[in-house]
Amino acid sequence: MASLIDRTSVVTGNSLSHRRALLALGGGNAVEWYDWMVYGLLASYIGPLYFPSGNSVSETMSALAVFAVGFAARPLGAIVFGTLADRIGRRAVMLFSIGTMVLSSLAIALLPTHASIGVWAGVILLVSRILQGLSTGIEAPLNSAYIVELAPEGKTARFGSVISVYVQAGIVGASLVCFLTTSVVAPDAMASWGWRIPFAVGAVGGLIFLWMRRALPETLHADGDKPAEPARVGQVWAEVWRHRLALLTIIFVVAGAQALNYTWATGLPNLARTVHHENPDTVFLVSTIAGIGVAALYPLVGRLADHNRISRTFIVSRLAVVPLIFIVLAYQQPGMAVFTVVMLVGAPVLAFTMGLYNTVAATLMPTSCRVTGVGLGYAIGVAGFGGTAPYLLLWLQDLGAAWAFPVYGAVLCLLSVLLYVLVLRRGAVRVGN
Repeated sequence: MASLIDRTSVVTGNSLSHRRALLALGGGNAVEWYDWMVYGLLASYIGPLYFPSGNSVSETMSALAVFAVGFAARPLGAIVFGTLADRIGRRAVMLFSIGTMVLSSLAIALLPTHASIGVWAGVILLVSRILQGLSTGIEAPLNSAYIVELAPEGKTARFGSVISVYVQAGIVGASLVCFLTTSVVAPDAMASWGWRIPFAVGAVGGLIFLWMRRALPETLHADGDKPAEPARVGQVWAEVWRHRLALLTIIFVVAGAQALNYTWATGLPNLARTVHHENPDTVFLVSTIAGIGVAALYPLVGRLADHNRISRTFIVSRLAVVPLIFIVLAYQQPGMAVFTVVMLVGAPVLAFTMGLYNTVAATLMPTSCRVTGVGLGYAIGVAGFGGTAPYLLLWLQDLGAAWAFPVYGAVLCLLSVLLYVLVLRRGAVRVGN
């Protein structure tokens, strides 16, 4: 509904160009996702060094459990820093977010192992992941809100798809750097210290985009109607409560997307390396190729959504995911050919799912509580359903109930569509309906 559109394009005239703003915003987002995904991809190397038990599957699952715990910190990051972004502005919080990720990634790169400092190694690793969880808990929803407020009329999905390309660049970059590292570093050295290289690369990249983000414009009061004092915390949360159905919708919109994302990005690669003992170099290569395919499709997804309406494109594409997710059942036995097919067939599914969900989530909340509402919904959706997906995939596989995982993913997708249709019919979708 036109009356509900509450954003203004703030990058005009002599201010920062759209292209430079998207580079600073998206590049920082790419680093965030790179740093976050590197840990998941290297879990099979990290586990034996920080959680030694003598069983490779158990060690990897312990490392993945820490991966999941990091997701649990996301709601706190969304609550605390999302509220701050809705009270004082977006820019300062974005700088804090990427700065925290840089410091925690550097800490992991330099962290002594269990053999050197005992259980403290695992504790410090856990704390570092919690800090990364706080950072990513606000980064993704803040970027989503910022894009909806930044984009010119009729280009919301396209701008959102550009950010999705950067996100995918971070994910692909993580796979690519891991692949190059395992290709250059000998297996014994990789298991000992080589796994630290990708974390160091991420820390350096983060510093570059931290500097670039200093020039981003503020969008909270882009119309110049800035209040005498920031909104009170209670006012922000009262707005979130007023839009509680939209909040519930955001949770499941995010849950369906992230369950698929982490299944393909970390769950299947770890299943291939740990359970089926596939060659790590080849697994990383296939993951990288699949990721590039997803990124290449994002601009098309954005254009289609702006042309055909964001709401319609979201509903149709999310329903199409339901039967396609069952392709994971094809990879029950070792075999790189089948693994490759599953990963590549999943690419277009992921492109439509991941290319729209952030934009869709941000259109469900008004400017006054957008970052808080989207951040809380995003954090709960990712923590409850995304971060646990790799663990759940391996666990159900180990129990002989692999069929249950795609059923679980399909139910999440169907619930997201049902809730979105309810919100849409109530006229609460602010852009692209």
